[in-house]
Amino acid sequence: MASRGASETSKLRQNMEEQLDRLMQQLQDLEECREELEEEEYEETKKETLEQLSEFNESLKKLISGNMTLVDELGGMQLAIQAAISQAFKTPEVIRLFAKKQPGQLRTRLAEMDRDVMVGKLPRDVYTQQKVEILTALRKLGEKLTTEDEAFLAANASATLSHFEKVTASLGKTRSS
Repeated sequence: MASRGASETSKLRQNMEEQLDRLMQQLQDLEECREELEEEEYEETKKETLEQLSEFNESLKKLISGNMTLVDELGGMQLAIQAAISQAFKTPEVIRLFAKKQPGQLRTRLAEMDRDVMVGKLPRDVYTQQKVEILTALRKLGEKLTTEDEAFLAANASATLSHFEKVTASLGKTRSS
């Protein structure tokens, strides 16, 4: 009797993860094809995708309030969606790895970026933005940052990311009480 609903919960979680992956892939594809699209088409498609993310977020809120067995898994997805909607994170790949709670892959991505910026393959401004996003995601996942990473974050974190940090911190307090 203990497994009652376990397969349904697993299937629901899988479907939610697939929907999140699809929306994040859509955002990533949109960014990669930005140069090929007219500005109006790009903005409209991005707006539609963010609206879909908002709707998905509302669904997650309803699930979280009604089904306690899914709270932990869906809470991470909800934080990632809120980051995307608030545009705290601009990189869909970072949002995806954050939602799936994959700090190892985030650190791997950071190492690849360090290499790419050194060889001139990645512009410094893009590197800075993405590194801030990854470090913020790692911190939110409870990972320990080096002193250098903390200093980099303090020097480069935007107001949007700072707001996201405050919002997610207050969400964590309301959940645990």
